[in-house]
Amino acid sequence: MAPPPGAGVDDRGCTILHVDMDAFYASASLIARPELVGTPVVIGGGMRSVVLSATYEARAYGIRSGMPMARARRLCPQAEIVRPDYDLYSAISAAVMAVFSEVTHQVEPVSMEEAFLDVSTAQRRLGSPAQIGQWIRDTIADEQQITCSVGGAPTKVVAKMASNAAKPDGMLMIPPHKVVDFLHPLPVSALWGVGESTEAALHRLGLRTVADIAHLPHATLSRAMGTNGANHLQDLAWGRDTGRVTTTRVERSVGSSETFHQDVDDPAVIRRQLLRLSDRSATRMRHSGMLTRTVVLTVRFSDFTTITRSRTMRESTDVTRDIFGTATALYAALGLQRARIRLLGVRLEGLTDAADTPVQGMLDEPERGWRDAERAMDRAVEKFGSGIVRPASLVVRDEARGDHEGRPRPERGPQGARGPWGAAAWSPRGTALARR
Repeated sequence: MAPPPGAGVDDRGCTILHVDMDAFYASASLIARPELVGTPVVIGGGMRSVVLSATYEARAYGIRSGMPMARARRLCPQAEIVRPDYDLYSAISAAVMAVFSEVTHQVEPVSMEEAFLDVSTAQRRLGSPAQIGQWIRDTIADEQQITCSVGGAPTKVVAKMASNAAKPDGMLMIPPHKVVDFLHPLPVSALWGVGESTEAALHRLGLRTVADIAHLPHATLSRAMGTNGANHLQDLAWGRDTGRVTTTRVERSVGSSETFHQDVDDPAVIRRQLLRLSDRSATRMRHSGMLTRTVVLTVRFSDFTTITRSRTMRESTDVTRDIFGTATALYAALGLQRARIRLLGVRLEGLTDAADTPVQGMLDEPERGWRDAERAMDRAVEKFGSGIVRPASLVVRDEARGDHEGRPRPERGPQGARGPWGAAAWSPRGTALARR
């Protein structure tokens, strides 16, 4: 009988696992485009936006997340551009987190695509850390059709660096007695949290590897990086980390922004874009079981000048209509007259758990209103996929004519008043659904 996967790996003391999806947005986007697997693919919007993600084949050309799309095009003209599907990413992320919860309740999500797991109490039930890591990799590959990399170590920092070293589609265990041997040959940029500016400062000191940081006199490093910075860097360089896997991490903000293909000054286009961003952000918040009171509007003009404005509402909400109303009020308060807009963003801050946040109802509130309508929309999207239902003013009216913005048609919403959503098809239960 063959040994179980992961057996025989030296994983003694590797009680912390870091699991990270490989090129998550790109991998998820290619599930429906198998013909693009193995080719350079960039996930993002138009030429004026930035790269959200890229396949490893595209990264070989120097393309990175956050890079302007125009530059990515120049680096790899043959790359296929695929628009992001945030509903798909959210669904896969939720499924991945559910896999983690089957292993242990001690899970600390870092983002949609990665998390730390403390498997110290799961080994008797599921096997060694390496066997658990391999089971996670196999399960995610089988169920979600994407790959992930796993790093195991006695600390979070080293586990994170191990998973990064194992990419793509690999696993690396670093037991305590091998931590220093693993860390010291690495470049300083490999240390978790060392960005471009810190890397440049370390290079100016002649520090190229983690070993250089570890063996530099503390006083010398302190003069350049400050006492706290020197302490932190040398702790990292020796693998010292007292951080524990924290299961109470709560996302405190969620948002969405989008760059227009061309600078716009049409109030109707801007209004529809604010609705699109409000709907996207509110949907993500509802999926997380959160409520918000604070809406932040970001406006970037054609000259790249950027301003932000925020407003706190009287009551917590997860309703797109409320968020959209606040966002449009913030925009109107700017008093812009045909200003050329390059980018708009809507962010929701100060999120609280919906289960623990009381919401005051109105005395004249109908039995079924906007909140019920939007939850019905969420259920339809979960069942039939993204794009099946949306606010009516965002529905493409005549693709053959090239009217991709659509036009809002004033109809009456659930409360009998004209609202920002435009036309709606009514469901038998009285909730408004805008059908594609």
